[in-house]
Amino acid sequence: MKQSSWIVYILNCADGTLYTGVTTDVERRLRQHNGEIVGGARYTRVRRPVAIVWQQ
Repeated sequence: MKQSSWIVYILNCADGTLYTGVTTDVERRLRQHNGEIVGGARYTRVRRPVAIVWQQ
């Protein structure tokens, strides 16, 4: 079984603020933050759309 690595990411929100999070699946998490699938943070729900500006 392959072990997933944790990824730190920074999002740029529609209001110009930044949001930082961690995940094992950046694409899924971005879709959650943008409301395409269930999930995402309360902070980003009212600041959509969001875009990834950095990840490592």
